Amino acid sequence: MNRTLATAGRVLAQVMHDPRTIALMLLVPSLLIGLIAWIFTETDAFSRIGPAMIALFPFVVMFLVTSIATLRERRSGTLERLLSMPLAKGEFIFGYALAFTLVAIVQTVIAVSFAIWVCGLHIEGQLWLLFAVAALDALLGISLGLMASAFAHTEFQVVQFMPALVIPQFLLAGIILPREQLPGALQSIGDWLPLSHAIDALSDAAAGTTDSATAINMLLIAAWIAAALLIGSLTLRRRTA
Repeated sequence: MNRTLATAGRVLAQVMHDPRTIALMLLVPSLLIGLIAWIFTETDAFSRIGPAMIALFPFVVMFLVTSIATLRERRSGTLERLLSMPLAKGEFIFGYALAFTLVAIVQTVIAVSFAIWVCGLHIEGQLWLLFAVAALDALLGISLGLMASAFAHTEFQVVQFMPALVIPQFLLAGIILPREQLPGALQSIGDWLPLSHAIDALSDAAAGTTDSATAINMLLIAAWIAAALLIGSLTLRRRTA
């Protein structure tokens, strides 16, 4: 645990010295949510798709930042030096996850607050639950980013994981078209994708219609997070050739 906390502290210290990365993680999701609200300013569409945007943009940003940052550790040889010490791959992965989770909590507070009090997103449910689900969604992006970085060799390959891991979820999660209106096979796939569960849970939290299905969605998100972190720790290579 001490080595995991030390890894998290080192990562946070690196992030704090990179203003552009801080701006990307903390401000860009809110700006994108604001852009969507502005586009639909004369309609009630934002009240319907706002929760989905809170799920989508932090998820994508945390996926990109986490995957690229972790890959750079490997390419620079930092990971190889760290793992020559008494630091297991799992401790490295979970240290990174912990560090970016703390960032994601701040990001969630900013994004949700901006959506509600600046963009006018109306919330019928409990605000704390909306924050909790949004933070869980950002952690999902972090865990998938860590998993992707374990397989990629270059930053370009990390970006190539976007069409494989992120875009299909965007298309099948019910943002463009409700999942029940998709062809049967696509609906079945969409129902299992983690972003679908995040959007469903956030929509329920915003509408105040939470029930056992909401709890199940949150548990499934947590299961995806645990699986992605486990795969990332098992497949992480010490160095990228």
